[in-house]
Amino acid sequence: MSVNMSDNTATPTADAPAAKTPRRWPALVIGLCLAAGIAGGVGCKPKAPPVQLASDKLGMSRPDGLLETHSLSQLPKDLLAVPFLKETLTEDFVFYYEAHADRLGLIGSLRRIIYEHDLKLQDSLIEQLFDQPADVALWRGADGRLKDFLLVMDRGGLAKVLEPLAKVALDDSQLSKLNEVKVGTEAVTLYQLNYNASKALVFASHGDKLVVLSNPAKLYDPENGAFEEAGGVSTKAVAALLNGDKLFPEAFGLPPRAPEVKQRLSVNSSVLAMGYQRFIPNFSGLRFDMDDKGWHSFLALDELDNQPDFDFKPVWQAMPMGASACVALPLAAEQQKPLLVKLGAEESAAQTLTERMAGAAGLCWYADSRLYTPLLVASLNDDDGAKLDADLGKLFGSMVGAYEGKVAEHAFPVVEKQNGKTHQWQRQVSSNFGPYKAKDAEQPDAITGKAFMRVSLARHGATLLFSLDDKLVDKALGTLDKRFPPLADVLPKDLLMPIYFGPDAMAQLMQQETLDSLPQDMEPVFYNAAQTYLIPKLRTLGGYGKYALTLPEGSEPDGHWQWLPLEWKAL
Repeated sequence: MSVNMSDNTATPTADAPAAKTPRRWPALVIGLCLAAGIAGGVGCKPKAPPVQLASDKLGMSRPDGLLETHSLSQLPKDLLAVPFLKETLTEDFVFYYEAHADRLGLIGSLRRIIYEHDLKLQDSLIEQLFDQPADVALWRGADGRLKDFLLVMDRGGLAKVLEPLAKVALDDSQLSKLNEVKVGTEAVTLYQLNYNASKALVFASHGDKLVVLSNPAKLYDPENGAFEEAGGVSTKAVAALLNGDKLFPEAFGLPPRAPEVKQRLSVNSSVLAMGYQRFIPNFSGLRFDMDDKGWHSFLALDELDNQPDFDFKPVWQAMPMGASACVALPLAAEQQKPLLVKLGAEESAAQTLTERMAGAAGLCWYADSRLYTPLLVASLNDDDGAKLDADLGKLFGSMVGAYEGKVAEHAFPVVEKQNGKTHQWQRQVSSNFGPYKAKDAEQPDAITGKAFMRVSLARHGATLLFSLDDKLVDKALGTLDKRFPPLADVLPKDLLMPIYFGPDAMAQLMQQETLDSLPQDMEPVFYNAAQTYLIPKLRTLGGYGKYALTLPEGSEPDGHWQWLPLEWKAL
């Protein structure tokens, strides 16, 4: 496994997740919010409000991801230039996208139109189109995955070649005129192309620009209706893109892509934080650039009011060894009383909690737990916890739990323990996603569903711990009591490390989550496919060493979307 440590970059293998049902999931979510509230950085207001972007003014919602490429057709192969990805994805990754049903359906529809209308277009038209510079903005769908896209492509010499397509729009069952936009003084037609029976896209061309929107439902005319859709794009924004305006990079705080950068992939925290963005308000996104020297990684941070120093050592000293992946970022120190009060804290308790927070907080996922039960570690500015413990216990009791229909319409009691420096609160919550089976509960008949969780919060001196998995909190308490080795023992001693990646433990976690979601008796086909194709890849992933992603010494955010270089350190 080769790692390029020149400059700030790497070409690493890893460079390149019954009871009153309506109350149940909100209660668990509120339980997670408790950890965020305790961290004091919930909803932290940046030091300076971000300026309104040109895309906002034109009616285009901010993308969740952005791909800027010198050639769309080369992207899969460029990704496989990373040894780690090449060995885990193999060439099947390229073939999958070349043979994807949507791609083949679209190509088939265009070829039919060309053939039936006797257009003098070469059969290699599609390949030529994909082999052009392009920017692709992506938005998440309802399931959280990147789904809808808006593509802006430089057509170059293909501009004249594409003109015959417009002439057949009034005489074809799959191609039709949808609308018009004004580009300067010229009216440009928007076309809709239907393919694969139920799929459709919108496209328009002007000069050397081609704009394609994957979901016609996301397009709206600001003159005739208000913008409501997440990922929506107005006809004004389409006109600006056809005019050559660069609306995407500024949404990610990026300068124009330099000619030597062949691929630039940016993803914001809304995609990567998996719902935990409020825990890490500094975190804006990740970026990967490819040039002649390989792939390079960057971390985007936002400046916060009263920005604390970057000191992650207390987090890594409390985190148990063996993590699959971790992230740590500073907390904001400013008061967040209104939010904490809204979540259930008394005003005085909210004041106490926010004043006591200091340093950084971190999240770690473990192979012996679940993807949705990470361990949160946060720091206090002192370990005098008498008054704080009373507020913590009150807040935990009011926010964690759900109405349990089998126990007289109330939540299970909070179990409180105190031993020396440790004060711990724990509540049983029924959930089919819990790690414990209902039959193992003290009162099995009181559990609503098949399983339950023991949600835990603990204060150990000047350290706060929280997880939906009580075993992780117990292990962290053992780490702080020096009965279990900390993650810090395997990390660089004097480097600023916000991210840790353990491929072996990550492979175990992903294998467990995959097989758990595919019961063999209910999903035999997908289960066998996972065993045949996915598990061997995960085993390959598990064979790679651990990595610490470090920032340059003295790094500190100064403004919005400040991109800092990440260096991959093999451990």
